[in-house]
Amino acid sequence: MSKLFIKCPRCKTTHFISFLKHSAYVCSKCGYHFRLDAPKRIKMLCDKGSFREFDKNIKSLDPLAFPKYKEKLEASMNKTGLKEAVVTGECKIGGFPTTFGVMDPRFIMASMGSVVGEKITRMLEFSYENYLPAVLVISSGGARMQEGIYSLMQMAKTSAAVKRLNDRGLPLFTVLADPTTGGVTASFAMLGDVIIAEPDALIGFAGPRVIQQTIGQKLPKGFQKSEFLLEHGMLDMVVPRKNLKAVLTSLLEIHSTRPYENLRGER
Repeated sequence: MSKLFIKCPRCKTTHFISFLKHSAYVCSKCGYHFRLDAPKRIKMLCDKGSFREFDKNIKSLDPLAFPKYKEKLEASMNKTGLKEAVVTGECKIGGFPTTFGVMDPRFIMASMGSVVGEKITRMLEFSYENYLPAVLVISSGGARMQEGIYSLMQMAKTSAAVKRLNDRGLPLFTVLADPTTGGVTASFAMLGDVIIAEPDALIGFAGPRVIQQTIGQKLPKGFQKSEFLLEHGMLDMVVPRKNLKAVLTSLLEIHSTRPYENLRGER
């Protein structure tokens, strides 16, 4: 990839990266939403200077001695400058305090291993303890096969953390970007009180080709895309990236008007 230009994967239009940046990394010709890394998401959604990162130096081990897993982890760390596939912390969005997590698809396709699950759980527990709403921006290939059952356990752990948050009357807002698949979809991604998706994002458990081969039937047009899921009641809204911060701000503002006593009555 040139440092000056980038080509749209869908319509093949070539863009100046500097121009694309000002359009929130959305193709001006076909509306394709480019995949974004965690730092860009933080800059785009969090109020300037408000983000404080949690658990920055936690990194994965190799519990199963999976072939070449250590090398993949090292390569991803060098490529991204991150220790793992999710960045979590607290921030303000539109002036409203919240915890915030974002998955980075550059890091082994943001697959969920034990550290990803742990960081998300800790973020949700911080929300629980400090009576804060939570926002998660999700883009993931699913559970990390190199960690086997340790990875699959994170589905239950993150789901339990969401349930505790819900029991306290605190909301989780999830933003599903392309792609959101596998064990991440089957756990915290679809447990948001409000589930938002970016346009034309692939969202599902198994991929469409796997499903089609399994059931032996042709799938409907747009199957597992954001708009199809919205039409069938699986999402609450599909929001273009340029409007995402405004929508999250509105949701956080609505939450902030709830009576103080209702949120803290159990103390």
